[in-house]
Amino acid sequence: ISMFMVYQLTVPRLSAGDEYFADIVSRAAKLICTTPEFDDLAKSVGIGSHKNGVTDAASRAKLRAELDGMIAHLYGLTESEFSHILGTFPIVDEDVKAAALAEFRRL
Repeated sequence: ISMFMVYQLTVPRLSAGDEYFADIVSRAAKLICTTPEFDDLAKSVGIGSHKNGVTDAASRAKLRAELDGMIAHLYGLTESEFSHILGTFPIVDEDVKAAALAEFRRL
């Protein structure tokens, strides 16, 4: 695959200042930066250190649902399209799908 092919894909390309950019970076960092090995990354994206990472299951699930909702909006999906896509993941718990759809609606 060449970069020409990659650039033909309909993938949102975000830059600092774009809608959702800071929210996505912050939430993703909180999911990723949960151990001291990620302190440099945590500092570079503005969450300080792994101590600001999120490790409890309920809070992580909320962050993932928020990310799913934001990303669905970035792709320009309708609620119906997003719901259909979520329905194609049979092993994902219905509560997870409902949370993602609720965040999509909230945004």
